[in-house]
Formats: sequence, structure tokens, C-alpha cells
Amino acid sequence: MQFISHRDADYADKIARFERRAEPLEEVAKVVAEVVSEIRARGDDALLELARKFDGAEFSSATQLRVSEQEFMEAEDAVDEKTRAAIAESRENVTAFARQSLRRDWSARNAEGAEVGEIYQPFVRVGIYVPGGTAPLVSTSNMTVAVAAAAGVPEIVVCTPCDAEGLVNPVLLHALAAAGATEVYKLGGSQAIAAMAVGTPSIRPVVKVFGPGNSYVVEAKRQVFGLVGVDLLPGPSEILVLADATGEPAWIASDLLAQAEHGGDSLVGLITDSEELLEAVRREVEEQAKTLSRQEPIQKVLDSGCSLVLVPDLEEGVRVVNAFAPEHLTLISEREESLLPAITTAGAVFLGNYSPVAAGDFLAGPSHELPTGGAGKSFPGLTADQFQRRTSVVKFDAGSLRRSVPAIERFAAVEGLDAHGRSAAMRGSE
Repeated sequence: MQFISHRDADYADKIARFERRAEPLEEVAKVVAEVVSEIRARGDDALLELARKFDGAEFSSATQLRVSEQEFMEAEDAVDEKTRAAIAESRENVTAFARQSLRRDWSARNAEGAEVGEIYQPFVRVGIYVPGGTAPLVSTSNMTVAVAAAAGVPEIVVCTPCDAEGLVNPVLLHALAAAGATEVYKLGGSQAIAAMAVGTPSIRPVVKVFGPGNSYVVEAKRQVFGLVGVDLLPGPSEILVLADATGEPAWIASDLLAQAEHGGDSLVGLITDSEELLEAVRREVEEQAKTLSRQEPIQKVLDSGCSLVLVPDLEEGVRVVNAFAPEHLTLISEREESLLPAITTAGAVFLGNYSPVAAGDFLAGPSHELPTGGAGKSFPGLTADQFQRRTSVVKFDAGSLRRSVPAIERFAAVEGLDAHGRSAAMRGSE
């Protein structure tokens, strides 16, 4: 764990390094570029080769990449009722929340009397990546696929990694089917993103790609942007806890460890103005970590991605939080209501001691696909309206166009586009 105190002589330098994430590694970008290029050039043959290379899975033909109806039926038989019920409970909350955030058609009259408005339609075909390497992220099915279904997307293509036997976790398959996935492919990593974006003989391309993933997945989304739309660039998990002395140390430690459990390049941290709380959380983290099953990923994060920061006051803590732009922020303070409006970059905020981030990860309703790496300064988390495309609609009649011609002609004259002006004037003079 890294300790930073406002009393340190080099506090400003330490905080600046803490706030700044590393840029994508050149090696990652190079590997991803090669994968995208291979799939462009060799299609399904490249997918089979990459599946063998990265997942250790042998497929004799590209048709085997798609999860079959038989596999879905076998998965259904393998899932117990309690698991089904939990998945359904989560899906119900996510779907209800998603429907609230859909954009709706509208129309109005502008100052000259023309009819203007917007119409919103779901994308016809989207691609969603669901991680499944170190753990099958069943909850991500609801947090992405169910949101797309709530938006009315008719074709929802999912890629998720398989094991060396070419199998996908049955609980994940059940969740994907229940959430509304229409096609599921056994593909992981950057090759999955490239396949959905570029298309191959066995996988028709999509128009927009969604979903979280590791650094290779994020880099692939970055590289295919423009060829397709992308939602955001959600990478390794992050949590900051901003707390005063009212924070419960054991509960705060459990939240930090819950995100550290994702391993990899995950970042976790506590920012507090209470030295006593900081020390108590440190002890709790060390003790609770010993009792958890995912020792290797947790210890890696605690060694290189865990920071405990002592600030002079929570106002400085808010400044640090906004500069960091965490994926998840837990805010625990007697002044929650006054501090919350000052938080301007967090992907999601969890208020108070009784709001574990895990409740947001699995059940609460908002999607857990959130911006990481500082992207929260300009990107929101996943919402249903990101599965909608917008079209503006304009309708003039003779009177409204006549009233508009003088301004149109003036703009045309200023910009030297006389055909623009004429196209309006010749109608408005009738």
C-alpha cells in the first residue's frame, strides 16, 4: 500500500502522480493493431488461429465459434433456481432504470414557425463484450445486454471468452439468453472487438461496440472507433472512498478489497481527513485480505494499486477526487449533501456507510459499465440512450420559410455560398 499525507514535503508531487494514470503501453497498441489487421485480411482463419493462441481453444471451423442452441439448453439445465432468481431480480432493476433514461421523440415550432424535432430509434445491430477470463462476469450480461434490449435493439451480438475446451460458463450463458442476446460467440480479447467491428464470413459486423474489458479490449475499441461507434473505454476497475471520521473502517476496507478482487491494473484508494480512520482501514484491509479466496490478484493490487491518502480537509479530498475521476466513488461524511454537488467527474457515487459498491455492481439498477482511467471527466457510464440513434426532423411551410429567408440569405452572403441563399429564396418568393 502507498501512503500519502498532506504533511509530506513532496505531497504535491505524490498527489500529481496519484491523479495521473499511465497511457496505454506501446506494446499493447502494437499487439492490438496486428490482431485487427489479421482479422481484416484473413477473417475467420485469423479468428481460429487467435482463439488457439490466446484462449488455448481448438475449433475445427468458424461455425463452432457461435454458441449453439444445444449449448444454451444444457446451460439452462445447469443453473439452480436461486441463481436464476438473483439474475432475474438484477435484470428487473436494470431494465426499469434503463427505460427511464431512454430519449423520446419530440417536436416543436421554432421562432419562424417551422416544425422541428427529434426522433430516436434503436441501433439495428450492436456488439457487446462480456469479460470472462479470470471470472465469468454474469452481472455484466444484465448491465449491458439487458440495457440494449430495453432500448429495443433487435440484434444483440455478444462475444465472451471460452475455456480451453471451447465452453462458456453455463450461468453466463443463461444470463445472456435471459437478458436478450441474439447471438453469442466464443471470442475474447481484442480479437472479439475486431471481429464485431470489421466482420468476417461467420460474424456480420455491428454498428456500435459496447462493454468493459482489459487493456487489450480497451485499446481495440480505441482503434476501431470511427469504423464503428463505441460506448466508452472502460478498463481496469477503480474505487476511491472519500470519508471523514464517520466512516466504518471494516466496511470501507471490504469495498476496497471487493474492487481489488478484479486484479490486474485495478486501482483502489481511501482519501480521508481522519488519521485514525486511515490507520483503522489499513489494519482492516490487511486482516480481511488474508481471509479471501482470490489471493494472487488481491495482493497484486494491494502491492501496486492501493493508496491511502491523508488530506487536511474534505474540500482538498474533493479536489483530488475530481482530478482522479474514479470509476466508483464512495462518499461517507456528515456533510454528504453539501459535498455531493462538488463531485463532478466520478462514474458513479455511492453515498453513506450502507451503500456498498457491490450493490451497484450486481443489483441496484444503473449499469456498472463506467468510465475508468480518468475518462469520467468527459464520459458518462453506460445508459440506454447510447443504444439509440438520433435523427433531427425539419418541416417548413410557405409562411415559415418566407420569414426565414432574410436570415438564410444573410448567412449565405457572409459564407460566400450563394446557391444556399438561392435555394431558400426561390421557394420563399412563391
